[in-house]
Amino acid sequence: MSGRPPGTEPRTAARVGTTSREPDAERDSKKPRSLARELPLLIIFAFVLALILKTFVVQAFFIPSKSMVPTLKPGDRILVNRLSYRFGDIHRGDVIVFTDPTVDEDRGVIGGFAHWLVDGLGVASTEDFVKRVIGLPGDAIEIDNGTVLVNGHKIDEPYLNSRRDTSDFKPIVVPPGMLFVLGDNRTQSGDSRFPPPGGVGFVPVDHVVGKVAAIVWPPSRMGWVH
Repeated sequence: MSGRPPGTEPRTAARVGTTSREPDAERDSKKPRSLARELPLLIIFAFVLALILKTFVVQAFFIPSKSMVPTLKPGDRILVNRLSYRFGDIHRGDVIVFTDPTVDEDRGVIGGFAHWLVDGLGVASTEDFVKRVIGLPGDAIEIDNGTVLVNGHKIDEPYLNSRRDTSDFKPIVVPPGMLFVLGDNRTQSGDSRFPPPGGVGFVPVDHVVGKVAAIVWPPSRMGWVH
């Protein structure tokens, strides 16, 4: 005979690893609260990631002038590779973006952070320029009736605007740590031929932001930049 009182059932032992399930309504009500807590963190993470990418890897710029026509036209949006010169050298013929040589790079802690933030967001800045590298440190540059001579040799320039420039520029040697840059549209470019404020003069290598990689807008002009 069983020793259990009549009408009672034997208790079953609890199984290891089993949990009671919450009612569906209670579980579903927690999802919006969880999402509300996580969404700000996801937005902040995405924002910081975008800033890091734009600051150290690639950044978009807007072309406002005609100084680089036909290579770059007003309204073009370009991508600049900021890693190009961290792992390689600047070469003659590269199209580069650089900060204004006349602006002091030492902005202090607060000013430096503000510039980094604005720069990372891709906000247009009057301190940025885009030109083509013609002379490297130590090169002798001369322009004779629109023809550019580097170290006494004429260079091939298939990228020039069809409106030929016929100006002259007396021989000059690019100082150490500097670059000599020109616009592809020579008749409408304030470049290394002219001192500030009409031009940019020599460009310090440490002011170079990166190499122009591609045009990404408008769609009809998308492609690599050479």
